[in-house]
Amino acid sequence: MTVRLLAAIALVVGVVAGCTSPTPEAVAGRVDIGSGRSMYLECSGTGSPTVVLVSGQRSSALEWHTSESAATPPAPPVFDELAREQRVCAYDRPGTVVGDQTSRSDPVPQPTDAAKANADLHALLAAAGEQGPFVLVGHSVGGLIARLYAATYPDDVAGMVLVDAASEFLQDAETTEQWRIQRALMRVDAFQIPESVAEYPDIETWDIDATFAELRAAPPLRPMPLVVLSADEQLGPLFPAMIASGALPAGTPPDFGITFDAAQSRAQARLAQLVPGAVHITATNSGHNIHLTQPQLVVDAVRSVSEPVVDR
Repeated sequence: MTVRLLAAIALVVGVVAGCTSPTPEAVAGRVDIGSGRSMYLECSGTGSPTVVLVSGQRSSALEWHTSESAATPPAPPVFDELAREQRVCAYDRPGTVVGDQTSRSDPVPQPTDAAKANADLHALLAAAGEQGPFVLVGHSVGGLIARLYAATYPDDVAGMVLVDAASEFLQDAETTEQWRIQRALMRVDAFQIPESVAEYPDIETWDIDATFAELRAAPPLRPMPLVVLSADEQLGPLFPAMIASGALPAGTPPDFGITFDAAQSRAQARLAQLVPGAVHITATNSGHNIHLTQPQLVVDAVRSVSEPVVDR
């Protein structure tokens, strides 16, 4: 995938801490977050609230500069479009993959969980001098991080967009036996990893049991603008071919994709019940990666949850 270069971007390596100028500069580089660790952060644009983009498993800031839009002309990437009107930040978690390269953030022991990722994000934004209120945009497991951040630091979060987000509600929507199969599949890399990083020893993996426990124990979300974007392309018809190709284990029930689709639909509906007045968009014409295939949907959702803050 190609990356659109950010216009007028300044390379800042480890020295962005404490930047509190009224007109924040564009930054892209490693930020010292303490304890001998640095994480990669890039921010561009001006205007409140600042948008923080939280990627899915193993995905870096690079994804938010990517568009796979089939529109004519193609819709611009989420980061690029948002930066026209608001401050927007994206970052690399430890163990994420940047194209065919390894993470630009220092490695940590794996597996990780939402609480560790949440603490890292908070330390990163503070060290970089990025000030709220924030609109959090979480894709896939990034939705788990965004939700825990909003529950932990409610005064710092103005709104949230969940992009086909993972949740503990999926477990609730399945039987014990179904969850046993689901949990096993969550450890399977059904999608191609570039050969250059296939043996990456520090690649991101998730302790999903610990993460779900953290979300269940977290305080309820405060009322806030929330948009839930859910994939509407079904996985059920794809499972037999994925099993035949070896992308999924041979013992996977061929009809389990249908089970997953039904459970995921119920889980996404539960996300839309987290706060009063949440908007649930199910007609996305997209699979899991809505931010890539339908970036304008994500941009529109972010702007809709930002408006109450801008208008205040």
